[in-house]
Amino acid sequence: MIFYIIAGILCSIIIILLLYLNLGSEYGGKASSELKAEYAQNVNYENGKFLNQIPTSLNMSFREYFSVAVDFIKGDKSRTPSKPIEVLYLDSTEIEQNKNSFPRVTWFGHTTLLLEIEGKNILLDPVWGDVASPIPFISTKRYSKEIPIEIAKLPYIDAIIISHDHYDHLDYASISKLKDKVGAFYTPLGVAAHLLAWGIDADKIYELNWWDEIAHDDFIFRCTPSRHFSGRGILDRNTTLWASWVIKTKSKNIYFSGDSGYGPHFKEIGTKYGPFDFALLECGQYGDKWAQIHMLPEETVQAATDLKAELMLPIHWGAFTLSLHPWNDPIERVTKEAIRVGQKISTPQIGEAVILNSADFPNSRWWESYK
Repeated sequence: MIFYIIAGILCSIIIILLLYLNLGSEYGGKASSELKAEYAQNVNYENGKFLNQIPTSLNMSFREYFSVAVDFIKGDKSRTPSKPIEVLYLDSTEIEQNKNSFPRVTWFGHTTLLLEIEGKNILLDPVWGDVASPIPFISTKRYSKEIPIEIAKLPYIDAIIISHDHYDHLDYASISKLKDKVGAFYTPLGVAAHLLAWGIDADKIYELNWWDEIAHDDFIFRCTPSRHFSGRGILDRNTTLWASWVIKTKSKNIYFSGDSGYGPHFKEIGTKYGPFDFALLECGQYGDKWAQIHMLPEETVQAATDLKAELMLPIHWGAFTLSLHPWNDPIERVTKEAIRVGQKISTPQIGEAVILNSADFPNSRWWESYK
């Protein structure tokens, strides 16, 4: 009898979670049948799912899933900083004053960045939430208690670029607060359905496939491949596309990786669109069991080489614990490898700007204060 009671409770919890993930506002929306028919004409779409360029396995056995779950539940002090990370604060007036001055990129932790360049403000993967999950009570909190600037204090945002629809890159609450001060949203195929479900006007949303490009005034945004996957619910894996992005302005050529395992696409993008002045590259949340969809730090440096990047900034770390490695392992390993091969790397604090026209870029080892 006790067994049946426990089993019933577990089944009830699973059913509630399934309903929450697939019916809650955070989930978003689904592409129409007409759009799915259009997607079916693409070489990277098959049987209702988007595909990576090369074979990429996402499957773990039940034993492996169980082992990973146990490791997460057990916890490890090394996976979070010893104290909350302090951030540097941005002032909205300063952003306005800088509008026609020097180009700069400010990292907000994880993969959220603000690019100020040639009179425009561009946000990449904006996530202001305390957790990177739709279920707060089973998620670890952001390492910092605050964000460099609150959404309400941000000036007008000319464009938001989204790499894919995972919760640590596409946040319902953040988008809801941002939507009325944003000129345009650029997403990979399928992601527009989420934005439409959240009340964003269709004429502000632009969906692109890999290798598509679009003009945004004097800028060119190019949607380029990554090696990853997508999904916000239990049953919608790979029904939307994941991507990296090239941002080409009059003066700069910038690459944003989104999430990606290492693959030949980096060299392909570098050959087609490089060299790059600045590359914002994933470095964190990797693991042996999902090595094909998240790069190791040494691979991040190799990706910068493939892209022919003058300067790189490691992202996808410093905010959330989404893997089993020590929280500072990514930055320790990536800086060591960059020094070994002679790759220029910037390591700004959260909220510290990297000025793109300057040879003097942030490179302190600030994370050592949080061991």
